[in-house]
Amino acid sequence: MRHTLREVMDPHEWDHALVRLPNPHVLQTWEWGAFKERQGWRAIHYLWEMKDTPCAAALALLRRPVRLPLGVMYVPKGPVLSWDDASLLQNVLADLETAARRAGAVFLKIDPDVEEDTPEGETVTATLRARGWRPSDEQVQFRSTLLLDLTLPPDDLLARMKPKWRYNIRLAQRKGVTVRPGTVEDLPLLYRMYQETSVRDRFVIRPEGYYRDAWGSFIETGLAQPLIAEVGNEPVAMVILFQFGQRVWYMYGASRSVYREYMPNHLLQWEAIRWAQAQRCTVYDLWGAPERPDESDPMWGVYRFKAGFGARPVRYIGAWDFPVHRTLYNLYAVLTPRVLALMRWRYWRRIRG
Repeated sequence: MRHTLREVMDPHEWDHALVRLPNPHVLQTWEWGAFKERQGWRAIHYLWEMKDTPCAAALALLRRPVRLPLGVMYVPKGPVLSWDDASLLQNVLADLETAARRAGAVFLKIDPDVEEDTPEGETVTATLRARGWRPSDEQVQFRSTLLLDLTLPPDDLLARMKPKWRYNIRLAQRKGVTVRPGTVEDLPLLYRMYQETSVRDRFVIRPEGYYRDAWGSFIETGLAQPLIAEVGNEPVAMVILFQFGQRVWYMYGASRSVYREYMPNHLLQWEAIRWAQAQRCTVYDLWGAPERPDESDPMWGVYRFKAGFGARPVRYIGAWDFPVHRTLYNLYAVLTPRVLALMRWRYWRRIRG
C-alpha cells in the first residue's frame, strides 16, 4: 500500500507530526524552515501518512538565483523516516525527485542521519545509487559527529570520561567558574565571544544579524538554550544548545582567551550534559568531527576535546545529490568550490584589515 503525500501548512501540526517519527532533527523543524525563509529560501513541508499516521517527513528548502527559473532544493538532515522500510524509502525518494523536477531545481540534496558501515547504511546507499543519486562533493552539514548516551546516570557518565576531563571539571569548580543560563538579552555577548573565537581559530562566520535571528528565534520558541561560563562576573565561554524531541545538539560554542587555564569549557560541557538530562533527552549530539579522525586534520583538537567526554564517534552516509539537469549540475559542481574559495579569501582579507 502506497503512503499518501501532502504539504503541511500549519507549524503546530508539522512539529507534532515530526516529533512522532524516529530520530527527528532540529533542522527539520518548522522553526528552521521559517528562519531559512527569512534568509531567502522557500520552505516546503512534505508529510507522508498511512491512515492518518505520520510515516515520513521532509522539510525541503528551495532557492532560486535572482531572475533565473532554475534553483536548488535541499532537505537538511532529512528526510525523516524508518530507513529499514524499503517500500516507504522508495516512495519518499520518488516523491522528492518529482517535487524537485516540478520546482525547476537543478538538483536535490539530502543528508540524512543514517550511519555508514551499517546494514541500514549499505541498504540506503545502494537504493540511492540505483535511483541515480550520487555522493555529493558538497557537504553542507558535518558528516561525522560524536554522540553521548544520556540514559546513563551522571556518575556513570563521569566514569566514562577521560581522567583528565574529570579533573578539569573539578579544577574549574575549585577556581570559581560558574555557569548560568543565557537569554535573548545575551545575544550581543554571545556573538562577540563567537567572533573572537572565529578569529583565533580561523574559521569563517556570518554577519551578526544572521546569528541574532538563528539563535534568538530558537531561544524565544524554547528550542535553544545558551549557557555562559563566568569567572566572577566576567563571561569567558558559551555554548548554545538546540533541542527537539529527545535529542540535544551542541551546535555553537565559543571561548575567550582569558582564564583558559581555569578550564571553563570542560565545566561548561558538563553543565550542558546535565541540562540535557534535565530535559529528559536521551542523546547529546556534539555536532561536528573530522570525517576520519586523524591528528593531521584541522579539527583534530576539537575531536579530541569532544571525545574526552566519552562520546561515541559516528560517521553518516553524508550528502547525496539527485541531478535533475545533469549538465547544469556538473557545471554547478565545478563552480561552487571556486566561488566558496573566493568568498573565504575575501573574508580573511577583510578581517585582517
